[in-house]
Amino acid sequence: MNKVRTRFAPSPTGYMHVGSIRTALFAWLYAKHTGGDFLLRIEDTDKKREVEGSIEHIIKCLHSLGIEYDEGPDKPSQFGPFRQSERLAIYQKWADKLIQSGRAYPDPYNPNELESFRAQAIAEHKPFLYRNHRPETLDKWDKTRPLRFKSDPKAYHWHDEVMGELSAGQEAIDDFVLIKSDGFPTYNFAHIVDDYEMQITHIMRGHEFIASVPNYLNLYEALNINQPIFATPPPVMGPSGNKKLSKRDGAKDILEYIDEGYLTEALINYIASLGWNDGSTQEIYTTDELIKNFALDRLQRSGARFDERRLIWMNGNYIRNLTIDELAAKAKDFWPAEASAYDDEYKKNVLKLVQERLKHLSELPALSNFFFIDLPIDHELISSNKKLSSYSKQQLEELLKTVNQELATSNFTVEDLTDKLNHLLTITDQSPAILFSLIRIATTQAPASPPLAESMALLGKEHVMSRINAQLKDWSS
Repeated sequence: MNKVRTRFAPSPTGYMHVGSIRTALFAWLYAKHTGGDFLLRIEDTDKKREVEGSIEHIIKCLHSLGIEYDEGPDKPSQFGPFRQSERLAIYQKWADKLIQSGRAYPDPYNPNELESFRAQAIAEHKPFLYRNHRPETLDKWDKTRPLRFKSDPKAYHWHDEVMGELSAGQEAIDDFVLIKSDGFPTYNFAHIVDDYEMQITHIMRGHEFIASVPNYLNLYEALNINQPIFATPPPVMGPSGNKKLSKRDGAKDILEYIDEGYLTEALINYIASLGWNDGSTQEIYTTDELIKNFALDRLQRSGARFDERRLIWMNGNYIRNLTIDELAAKAKDFWPAEASAYDDEYKKNVLKLVQERLKHLSELPALSNFFFIDLPIDHELISSNKKLSSYSKQQLEELLKTVNQELATSNFTVEDLTDKLNHLLTITDQSPAILFSLIRIATTQAPASPPLAESMALLGKEHVMSRINAQLKDWSS
């Protein structure tokens, strides 16, 4: 068997969504699993849809996830170039072969004539097939008109490594455009030439291409080349599970997830799970485990539902399993601005306290800002607390004064603070839900915080006492 060679061949149209990245990931995992090569090819033949900067964006997305290609626009090889816009002479060579064999011809019709043919088919309740209007005599192609493939309609049966045995009748075959009037090839022509020239062995792409496979098979025969192996993963569905995932469902560009502090390992793990399972109940995989276990026969046929809640859970799991040094390295760009005045050791101690609560790194400022700055008094924190709001301001003030007196004698180690807090429960005859909530609000001005004694110990006696006094002063003013 030839060495496995897979490819990711996106169009540079801007947005790089989960479905596209999953196609790249599956192709990369299979290549790495088999010891093969993974290529990046840019299909930039539709200049009207191309978005400036998209090629760089695609490359950045892949690099950010660790999906490293062996050959591509910035990694030349004997099979390049890897931008279709730089391969026009190659497509011309293959087009000439089809012309010489009588399997390609110039399109003689203008858009209005084509539209009238379509309208006629609709009126007759028939599918529109261009081949039914194929001219009897074929002119010489002068490159000012589209070049069409002269199809040979027939039924096809083919095997897909994921979808199994598929078939289509001759009604699926038509005379499609090979090269447009602007000189650029269509996807239907260019990808077949490129895959052959680049020795691609396995093609992974979306379900929407299955309907076109009969036309591709017809073209493979006309070019006298062997078809690659097809492997069509299931579509990625929206949260409802009844339609394909789209921006309307809240799906984001991959770099948005990374900018929000989703770990690349979690993203890779989650995206790989959309339509693939190794047969076990395992959910968390290292990238090396994914490569080792990945197999085409473990790809499912039904659609894979995108569930961002599961991605959030998985990302939190990865965060919780990082060492503090690893977490500090990944969190370095997510701290609130005020943290710049503090040393790395202090910030690592903050991370130790908030690590269990972090679901993604962009939550770090909200969870940690009170460790770096005295936040303003927020009266809503007490009024919105069902238990505390039942107490009068005078009652809360008396409670906090008792707290102030007790903590004034503490050395502010975690052990001593724990003892002081427990003693306060006894002498005030209050529940933790009342007393500890009051202390937390006064010392952090945050709706939630890590364990109270540990947070107070890290803040230090000076900050804690100052904040309690500020809360008391606010009530007395």
